[in-house]
Amino acid sequence: FGELRKSINGISNKVLTYNLREMEVDNLLIRKIYPEVPPRVEYTLTDIGYSLKTLLDDMDKWGTWYRNEVN
Repeated sequence: FGELRKSINGISNKVLTYNLREMEVDNLLIRKIYPEVPPRVEYTLTDIGYSLKTLLDDMDKWGTWYRNEVN
């Protein structure tokens, strides 16, 4: 969770938690909780979640292109 939060600028714990739980409900990721102190949680994409990678990469490329065109 901490690594994800650090990699997404400006996201609150509440918003990240909500989105991760929704993605888990939608079978896009699996959450594994390790009974350690401090607690550790690991998130892994499912095959369905991973299938979105190409689409998200294309959206990222378009967003970068658009940002450069506008500015």
